[in-house]
Amino acid sequence: MGFKVAVVGATGNVGREMLAILAERQFPVSEVVALASSRSVGTEVSFGDKVLKCKALDNYDFSGTDIALMSAGGDVSKVWSPKIGQQGCVVIDNSSVWRMDPDVPLVVPEVNAAALDGFKKKNIIANPNCSTAQLVVALKPLHDKFHITRVVVSTYQSVSGAGKEGMDELDRQTKSLYSLGDVVSKKFTKRIAFNLIPHIDVFMEDGFTKEEWKMMVETKKILDPKIKLTATCVRVPVFIAHSESVNIECEKTISADSARDVLRNAPGIIVIDKHENGGYVTPHEAAGEDATFISRIREDATVENGLAFWCVSDNLRKGAALNAVQIAEELVKRKLIAPKKA
Repeated sequence: MGFKVAVVGATGNVGREMLAILAERQFPVSEVVALASSRSVGTEVSFGDKVLKCKALDNYDFSGTDIALMSAGGDVSKVWSPKIGQQGCVVIDNSSVWRMDPDVPLVVPEVNAAALDGFKKKNIIANPNCSTAQLVVALKPLHDKFHITRVVVSTYQSVSGAGKEGMDELDRQTKSLYSLGDVVSKKFTKRIAFNLIPHIDVFMEDGFTKEEWKMMVETKKILDPKIKLTATCVRVPVFIAHSESVNIECEKTISADSARDVLRNAPGIIVIDKHENGGYVTPHEAAGEDATFISRIREDATVENGLAFWCVSDNLRKGAALNAVQIAEELVKRKLIAPKKA
């Protein structure tokens, strides 16, 4: 018997990716329902070879649904995720609303799948921030072996992290520049085409942005509260896949070779690290892939037991949709949920 799965926010970038990944990975479904706002009712979305017509979230009864993959934004999630959970449907939520709730597990399956055991308190499981997800996949095996004490990370985040509006703005501005037209910025604070913007999400009192704060607190919750982390998050003119330059300090002696060996044997990671032209991964190669790619592994001689590396992953997949589906798979594997009887 399969599971009845609802995808909330099915018309968005991540919602569509969730549907695609459910089909690709042959998640055991009895039925898949696409849900969206009332204005998107009837919009067609793909699920494998099938076409689904979106239904309205507002009047959908979740009592017969097993899993809801929620990617409709924080405002919707804040209202609907508890309601859905109370109807006995497990919510896997992609927004930032529930991540730091002590009663909600924040999960990356390769890193802390055991945390899923606590999901029944609210029937909600949180997906981490897209930049955090790929980072902790890379840090976990290194932390287990060498015990990381401090992380300094700079992100180079694609416009798809800002949704369809972000992708449309990069496309529109690029075309305008080539045709010598006016460049208009609506979604981003400055021009994104052929530019970089060191600002993602709102500024906080200490000068960090909320995106940077998310990486700090989420890494602690997922991996280890003792890890010190500082981040600088930058939006770049790339459509899909986030990149990160990562420096770590460890308690134990670490070398590039030993780190490379550990990472090659870790789940969810592919190491491509040749000291030659093109011997590394860029966002272009990572887009559409499930893995977190690690390149440019080298020792950092400026600190004791230091290491630097380059980390790239598809933010719509591992950073959002894939991780959500992997959480659902882990729930099934651990027999934490069972299909409801019709």
